[in-house]
Amino acid sequence: MSDLEFEQKRTLSRVEAADQLEALAAALRRGGQAELELGPGRLTVRIPDELRSEIEVELEDGEIDLEIELSWRTPQADRAADDD
Repeated sequence: MSDLEFEQKRTLSRVEAADQLEALAAALRRGGQAELELGPGRLTVRIPDELRSEIEVELEDGEIDLEIELSWRTPQADRAADDD
């Protein structure tokens, strides 16, 4: 079970999708504490200088699915790894 999970599915216009990606890109450029607007709420996360990325494109049943995944270790996980 994860410590935190958030999932949002909704229909966006192309412009709304671009706005959401631009806001995420700006948060990534700034690094540090980033506030992301996620529909009705806001999520604050710490973004480190290095992250892992995975891009997946899938075509199935006439629909294209594009997934962009960014992941990084939390400060608590880094401290626990240092203690080992």
